[in-house]
Amino acid sequence: MISEALLREENVYNIALRVDPNSAMRAAAFQLIRNVLHACGTVIALRPEDNLAAASVEIVEASLSSKHPLEHISHRCQIPAVVSEIRIEQAEQAAAPEHELLGDLLEAQAAKISARNVESVESGAPNQPGSSAVATVTEGSLRVDAQRIDAVMNLVGELIIGKSMLNRTLTEFDVHHARDPIRVKLAEALAFQSRVLDELHKCVLKIRMVPVEQLFRRFPRVVRDIAKLCGKDVALEVSGEHTDLDKGILDALSEPLTHLVRNAVDHGIEPADERVSAGKPARGTISLNAHHQGTQVVIEIRDDGRGIDLELIRQHAIRNGLIKAEDAARLPDQDVMNLIFEPGFSTAAEVTEVSGRGVGMDVVRTVLDRLKGSVYIASSKGKGTSIQLRVPLTLASIQTLLFRVGGRLFAVPLSAVVEITRIQDQEIHQVDKREVLRLREQILTLVRLNELNRIHPVQSPNAKKTKNFVVVIGLAEKRFGLVVDSLVGEEELVIKALPGEIVSSDLVSGASILGDGTVVLILNVPAILSRLSRSLPLGAIA
Repeated sequence: MISEALLREENVYNIALRVDPNSAMRAAAFQLIRNVLHACGTVIALRPEDNLAAASVEIVEASLSSKHPLEHISHRCQIPAVVSEIRIEQAEQAAAPEHELLGDLLEAQAAKISARNVESVESGAPNQPGSSAVATVTEGSLRVDAQRIDAVMNLVGELIIGKSMLNRTLTEFDVHHARDPIRVKLAEALAFQSRVLDELHKCVLKIRMVPVEQLFRRFPRVVRDIAKLCGKDVALEVSGEHTDLDKGILDALSEPLTHLVRNAVDHGIEPADERVSAGKPARGTISLNAHHQGTQVVIEIRDDGRGIDLELIRQHAIRNGLIKAEDAARLPDQDVMNLIFEPGFSTAAEVTEVSGRGVGMDVVRTVLDRLKGSVYIASSKGKGTSIQLRVPLTLASIQTLLFRVGGRLFAVPLSAVVEITRIQDQEIHQVDKREVLRLREQILTLVRLNELNRIHPVQSPNAKKTKNFVVVIGLAEKRFGLVVDSLVGEEELVIKALPGEIVSSDLVSGASILGDGTVVLILNVPAILSRLSRSLPLGAIA
């Protein structure tokens, strides 16, 4: 991948970051470093690979391909109270060794042979070379009902809660019997149990993982049928089909992804004569790509069509009463683009079999919110549109940051935390009836959970504090700050879905139970951001 990045004329950097030895939350520090690296470019390699291994590591190493200069990378990596030392070297252009080229050829040849063998087995030709090997693999497979795997995952989740209970009990034992020799034996037994449980958890997660190729395989026919219906010539390019994703999430993405592909053919790709007159090939191209990014999977739908007409969206939004005419002019382009996700929004001139009903894009956002994911659109008029769906690898458990607001215990995914800072009251300003904070060169909208709808404090607030903790949350290109009373720490939580009659707020996506029986509410970050975006004005959202 380094050679490919160099061929694309991107800068490749080898980076070493020393974690501040005074940092009390190593996994959170590692997550912040990883978020910064992903924001700077494409992470080719990263060591350590996960939060669990990062708990005892002093130096984080990475290879990064980026179009940004070295000074920009160095500036972004200077995270206060997290990184104490930075060393960055730029990789030089080097010709690919002959053995690498030979390896590429051998891999391509092996892929062709493997595909031929699978076809021969499916066609019932057992005497062809290689068919016995495929048959052996098939015999070694076992079909298991998905509900059984879910039951095992639920039991593993209960074991994780039990591990948390034992850890808390051992902490209490330390307070009263610090010198007791049994304490050492208990700690060793608990450490052994934790290692085995972590491996069991990883194994069960891998069982639930399936390649996105199971979802992608249906789209060549979808594109062909819709293109024929619309009288267009459209080609589909697929890559990253071997990227693994949780089976439940993959099934849930089927409908929104189908809507996006249909829209790309119907709205995105122009008719052949229009493309030729614009200097484009007569055949339009739609690309489907999937890849891992940290603890998330990114699925991208890209087309080389006409792009999104922002002025047309503004006019339809004003006509439908979504925004006022005076607000439309000062609405940022990205927020105008996000209006297409509002229920009933459609720019189609007439209702057809393919589009014009005003449903589809709102379904996309609803499903992504439910999956604790996000959707991000980038478009250039006349050049095309790119839509990214970002979803977690699995919904079973997540690494979280715990904090208290109004006496309640809340959690947010560590993958969404950009940084944590402490501010004085005088640093908070009012802009358009919103509290904002100037953090370095960025203006952040501040959110107080106890002031949002249907989230009430369980304790009466004390005298107003002069210092506040602010957890900066990042989602796609958006940022906002959560004002919290106190930080509790980081912990792996097993997510439990809650019935609607227990939690009526859409800002809470689930809950979990700590070892001492305390219930933690897990915030729905995309829903909070959506709530902010829909309440004008939006100028203060960074």
